[in-house]
Formats: sequence, C-alpha cells, structure tokens
Amino acid sequence: MRKKLLITGGAGMVAQNMLRHPLLAKWVVQSPSSSELDLRDPGAVRRYFFHHKPDAVIHAAGVVGGIQANIQNPLRFLADNTLMGVNVVAACVDCRIELLINIASSCMYPRAIGSGLTENDILSGPLESTNEGYALAKIVTMRMCEYAVREKQNLIYRTLVPCNLYGKWDKFDDSKSHLLAAIIKKISHAKATNSRSVEVWGDGMARREFMYASDFAEAILMAVEDPLKIPEVMNVGVGHDYTVNEYYNIAANVIGWSGDIVHNMSKPVGMARKLLDVSRQIQWGWYPKTSIEDGIRETYSYYKELKAK
Repeated sequence: MRKKLLITGGAGMVAQNMLRHPLLAKWVVQSPSSSELDLRDPGAVRRYFFHHKPDAVIHAAGVVGGIQANIQNPLRFLADNTLMGVNVVAACVDCRIELLINIASSCMYPRAIGSGLTENDILSGPLESTNEGYALAKIVTMRMCEYAVREKQNLIYRTLVPCNLYGKWDKFDDSKSHLLAAIIKKISHAKATNSRSVEVWGDGMARREFMYASDFAEAILMAVEDPLKIPEVMNVGVGHDYTVNEYYNIAANVIGWSGDIVHNMSKPVGMARKLLDVSRQIQWGWYPKTSIEDGIRETYSYYKELKAK
C-alpha cells in the first residue's frame, strides 16, 4: 500500500512543481490550498492532520514576496509565517507523524556574511532588515523542528534551506514577484512594446543565487525518500551566483531583446550577496540539473502562456 504524503502550500510554486514530478507517483498525496486549510488556525490544522493521518509531511506553505512586499507588510510576513510553521510542526508532533521536511529560506542568514553561508551561520548575526520578519518566522519553524527531535528522538524532522527560486508557477505580480520573475516580466513587456530600456533597482551589482524550482522539487522528494541521509539542516543551491545586471543580460539574450538597462539608485536592493555553501548537499550526492539559460527559457514560456489565458 502506498504511503500518504501531505504537502502544505498546494497552490505555491514549490508544491506545484512537486505535484508534477514523477517521484511523487509512489505516494498518495494530499495538498490542500489555503482556502481548504488555513494553516494559521491551530485547531483546523490539528483536525486535518488527525483526520487524514499522513505518513509524512512537506511544509512548503508560506506568505512570500520580493523586497517591496516584505518592506510594506513586515507584520504579515512575520505573524502568518510563524503561525503556519508553529501549527504544522505542533500538529506533526501531536499526531505522531515521524517524518517532516520543512522548507526554509536563505533569508535566515545574517546580512553581513555574503558568501560561503554555512548552516552553522544561522543566528550568528543581524538579519537583512528588508526581509527580517519573514526570516524570523522561518528561523522559529526550523528551531521547532530541531527541538521536537531533541525531545522525541524517533522523529525525523529535517529543514531544507534553498537559495532563491524561480520557474513555472512563480508569481509575476509587481507587488509580489522575486527578482527573476520580475526580470522576465519586464523584458517580455519591453520586447512586446518595442521599449528600448528597462529599469533596474540599484546599481545592479548585488549578487544572487537562483535555482530552478523543478530541480528543488526533485531534491525535496529525494529527501523524503531517505531522510536519514541528510542532516537536520541543509542548504540546497547551485553553488554559484550572478549579479543582477548579469541576470538581466542573460534573460534579454534568451527572450531576444537588445535594449538598455537604466539603474534607479533610489530603490532598495537588499543584501549585497547571499551565496550558500552547498557542501552538505554535495556530500549527500545531489546537484541541480537545469542551467540558468534553460530555466529562464522554460519560465518565459510559462509566463507567455499565463498571459495568453
């Protein structure tokens, strides 16, 4: 008999990529959207978990957004994400669910380190102010997983810390989109309107590490298959980064636009660099397969289909 797997955040990019991955075929999957299960409601979460009795849980839900959304809504990013994480972990413990894969964020790392971010660096310094609320919520959930294992050693609760993600089912709304989704939308619009320039926030020299969401979905599902092979906290990334300007240039080449980049120095840019150390991931034996060019090409195709609907 196939085991039951519960994936939170069913409408999100990470969950949507997992739901279409062939590794999921061996599971009976439940993946409620926020309208079906409000993860902020502890009673609703506990009742749902007790009723469905999953063998394993992947916590991929979250209120997410780019710099602008984080700056404008810090209370919501802190409160909602903390409530969801606390309720999911508590329900897993109460329902005696032995396996939980918690999806965290590289926002948890201190702002001053920049590169070579190892899992031990978490909580070693001040956070980036533009996404501090979101980061604190993810840290709380990670710590809950660690404390649960400390108290009940039969539990296998693991936290995966991905670099920035992009891909199909990303958000392209101006108020919610992350960097690569925003770049693809801007350059697509510039091409469609024959515009000769696009605006970039800051000087474009900040560096970011991006992984195609379908690759991350594979890593999560492989972790669910044999969680004892991974540590309690593990970075998942590509191990190298590009400047914002380079991402614009790569996207422009893929999309087929040859205009100019105009820098708006009045806009916030966040951390100067955020590059994960993926030593634990490499030791585990996994590495993402999709190149940045192929990933942007697939995401651009998805965006065009989305616009055509």
